[in-house]
Amino acid sequence: MTKLRCFYWIALLLIAFSFSFKLYPDEHKTLAIGAKAPDFNLPGVDGKTYSLNSFKNKQLLVVVFTCNHCPTAQAYEDRLIQLTKDYSNKGVAFVAIMPNDPQAIRLDELGYTDLSDSFDEMKIRAKQKHFNFPYLYDGKTQATSRAYGPAATPHVFIFDENRILCYSGRIDDTEKPSKTPNSQDTRNALDAMLNHKKPAVATTKVFGCSVKWAEKENWQQKATEEWAKEPVKIDTIGVAGLKGLLQNKSDKLRLINIWATWCGPCVTEFPEFITMNRMYRRRDFEIVTVSADDPAKKDKALKFLQQSQASTTNYIFNIDDKYKLIEAIDPKWQGALPYTILVEPGGKIVYAKEGAVDPNEMKKKIVDNPVVGRYY
Repeated sequence: MTKLRCFYWIALLLIAFSFSFKLYPDEHKTLAIGAKAPDFNLPGVDGKTYSLNSFKNKQLLVVVFTCNHCPTAQAYEDRLIQLTKDYSNKGVAFVAIMPNDPQAIRLDELGYTDLSDSFDEMKIRAKQKHFNFPYLYDGKTQATSRAYGPAATPHVFIFDENRILCYSGRIDDTEKPSKTPNSQDTRNALDAMLNHKKPAVATTKVFGCSVKWAEKENWQQKATEEWAKEPVKIDTIGVAGLKGLLQNKSDKLRLINIWATWCGPCVTEFPEFITMNRMYRRRDFEIVTVSADDPAKKDKALKFLQQSQASTTNYIFNIDDKYKLIEAIDPKWQGALPYTILVEPGGKIVYAKEGAVDPNEMKKKIVDNPVVGRYY
């Protein structure tokens, strides 16, 4: 019986190993030093298609796997731009590849960004930052990313004139742009290779966001199911309460949206605030909604909030006097709905908009505010 049990457990382990092997196959392994550069055929944000042959006239090729949404990737964008400036005239080509499947990214993974990793959003980011290198999309099939095996974003691969991998790892050892690195690993490798020497350090560990492989696509569905279960409520608030909201004695950036169920633009834009809440609520950020409906319509306002899955902090003004609401919120507000303001800790209003907001502009204002920020 003992031998049978041993064989039984060995069989189970082999089955489990075989199953995990199928889920996480070899193509996720990082390309080894000495390997030949895998070819690719990928679209760039500039409308061109790139392959290894596109860089055949350059002595060295630097392939960087990076993305829009990762805070570490964003922290290294300016340094990658500077590297390209410093080495492009020395026979070095730089190309960035975005490896993530956009469908595998949850909203709550976008807390440090205004943009996700779709091809269209890559075009926006490249234009915002004035990228001086090709930025390629591999999110559809991830075939190139599986061939190279980046461990995180960003991950640098440097190939010699024969397109043999000589360096794999980080750009440097300091994530925060404000700090001076102790080890300029990518620069050191490039300088050595330009002098026909092998890098003193051929590999380093990399720090950043994991690659969002296609097998993680069910994460979005799981997140949607989780959010649908969150409680939604609405409380009454008076003039003193509104003034307290505006004083913002918290340590969070506070977005206040004044809306009403009878206001078409309010109802239309409201889902955008739910998206922002899911993106940024784990940061130093919160959304407060204030309904301008009559207090007697509280149940109607609550029903709308529930349908919207608005697990934000929600209020309804407690008296049917819209002018007192206007004066309490912002004397500069003329009274048209919707009305949205962004308040820093201490009560400084850094944004105010009468009418529907531009959601992309709003996300950028949130993440670029120093209270929230793009980096760790």
